[in-house]
Amino acid sequence: MSLKAFHLVFVTVSAMLGLGFGAWAIADYRRSGSAGSLCWGVGSLAGTAALIVYGRWFLRKLKGVGYL
Repeated sequence: MSLKAFHLVFVTVSAMLGLGFGAWAIADYRRSGSAGSLCWGVGSLAGTAALIVYGRWFLRKLKGVGYL
């Protein structure tokens, strides 16, 4: 597995985990009303959005480099 492929897998898995944690934190906020849960949820979803933008930028930058 090339460094490019590993990087893409790592960014994808990180984005999925961030999305899951953000959804869980928002659901916890809706149950408990805790402001901390809301902050964690919004921060996690913002980080997930940043990872998606970064992943797309990375793919465009290394378009000519193979996966193997």
